Amino acid sequence: MLQSRIKSFKDAIKGVLLASSSEFNFKIHLVAAILAVCLGLFFKITMMEWLIIILTIAMVLSAELINTAIEYLCDHIHPEKHPSIGKVKDVAAGAVLIAALGSIVIAIIIFGPHVGHLLMSSS
Repeated sequence: MLQSRIKSFKDAIKGVLLASSSEFNFKIHLVAAILAVCLGLFFKITMMEWLIIILTIAMVLSAELINTAIEYLCDHIHPEKHPSIGKVKDVAAGAVLIAALGSIVIAIIIFGPHVGHLLMSSS
């Protein structure tokens, strides 16, 4: 039982590494996540703000991984273009878009005042 759990964990890591090495959008989201963490450290955000940032990062990266899995599955099931498969892919991509837009709003709300204060104090 323990070995099957370890294998599941290794498979999950393999999936994240696959997406991070082959999916351009996942790489963009990873860079954004690293930037958010760096900004959080720089501005010394509160514990609550860290929780929101971490949840937001997890939400966006998870949405991107689910979208990638759906794309792989759709391409395997129906390699040629098909209207229904296109709809499935579009809806999955839409979920990522909503998560990413939400993360931008959260970043503006959390980091905006810090950046504004920094700009005001440097001028």
